[in-house]
Amino acid sequence: MAPTHIALALALLPALLGLLNLIRLPVARGVPPAGTRVSILIPARNEAGNIGPCLEAALASTGCEVEVIVMDDGSTDGTAAIVAGYPGVRLLQAPPLPPGWTGKVHACARLAEAATGTHLLFLDADVRLAPRAAAAMAARGTPMVSAVPRQRIGSLGEALTVPFINFLLLCYLPFGGRTTTRWAALAAACGQLLLVERGAYERTGGHAAIRGVLHDGIALARCFRQSGADTEIVAGAPLASCRMYRGFGEAWDGFLKNAREGMATPIGLPVWTLLLAGGHLWPWLLLPAPGAAAAIFLGFAVRAAVAWRGREPWWTVPLHPLTVLVALALQWTALARGALGYPAGWKGRAYPGTRPA
Repeated sequence: MAPTHIALALALLPALLGLLNLIRLPVARGVPPAGTRVSILIPARNEAGNIGPCLEAALASTGCEVEVIVMDDGSTDGTAAIVAGYPGVRLLQAPPLPPGWTGKVHACARLAEAATGTHLLFLDADVRLAPRAAAAMAARGTPMVSAVPRQRIGSLGEALTVPFINFLLLCYLPFGGRTTTRWAALAAACGQLLLVERGAYERTGGHAAIRGVLHDGIALARCFRQSGADTEIVAGAPLASCRMYRGFGEAWDGFLKNAREGMATPIGLPVWTLLLAGGHLWPWLLLPAPGAAAAIFLGFAVRAAVAWRGREPWWTVPLHPLTVLVALALQWTALARGALGYPAGWKGRAYPGTRPA
């Protein structure tokens, strides 16, 4: 087979998967059953710049009864004082981190213990909920419902990293993490915005079952499926927005911490490199062959479709080849760091014992 034909096939794969997943991606809507109470649970460590707007949006929730609980996890920047100024918000202090746990997972487990709701909505402090988001997610009636919030991107560095989340989920994961299959290996969830039914959560062991991971969303989704519970991915743009990072440095460090529990494995990463580089970078080296041009067009077309559905800024679409290149560089860096014994870590904590999701 000619090189251009191989490149075109590698570009056609994510285009077809992306088209199917985008068509089938559901929108959460509807009214939850009477008696539904959603506990909005926010782990926070040094989130003084985020926590206020996050709480204001959560407290504006409509469509069902909610409670809002924040776990201050050893903040040193005034996060707790800000939370204390919001009436109706319960502020808890995280106990010392036990051995074998990662910080966010431990905070989420303690938040779940304190919650009184029929549903638990785990929310990152940089996420801004839409008013009916909690009710709409609970109305799905699925044991786990998750979504990638609309990503607000304010710099070139963010544009080279953040859009890869939706692109990878929708264009390379068969069924896009939906309930079409219960195969645990195809489970997906976004830890930024994740709702679970309390009963299903407790039957799976909750966050205690994934105590040593950093990529909590995917790990918890796999636990649910292994226990026989359905997990669902819905369109996130109508539900919430989020600015994950500010600048390339923050984005690089943030994605680096999760890479070893995702693509950056000795067996998996060469395969991912073939798929991603072969479909989105190699065609540029094969120009001006007609097949190479077609492969490049497919890459931009599917990236534009994902941006449209996720309400991402249009100016990020022309950066698509560079986004793929940065993603691969990040994954190979994570793999090399792991081989050299560098611990994973985040927000001042190192986790040498973190395990794959």
